[in-house]
Amino acid sequence: MNEEALRALVRETLARLEAGSSGAPQGRDPGMLLQFTSHPSHHKYALPPSDGPCIIEPAVPCNHCGYCQSHGH
Repeated sequence: MNEEALRALVRETLARLEAGSSGAPQGRDPGMLLQFTSHPSHHKYALPPSDGPCIIEPAVPCNHCGYCQSHGH
C-alpha cells in the first residue's frame, strides 16, 4: 500500500465516521466490535502488603508498585 492509497483509506474512513456510520459489519452491534477477555498475563496475585524489602529486588524497600503481584506485564 502506497502513501496515496493510505491517505484515501483514511479520508474514506473519516468521511464514514462523520456521516454517522460506525463501519460495523451488517447485523452487528457497533458496541460489540471489541471483545475484551481475561488473559493469564493480567492476573494479579493476592500477596500481603510488605513494609520491608521488595520481593523482586531485596536491596531496595518495597514501594508497593505491584510488580511482584503480576507476571511483570
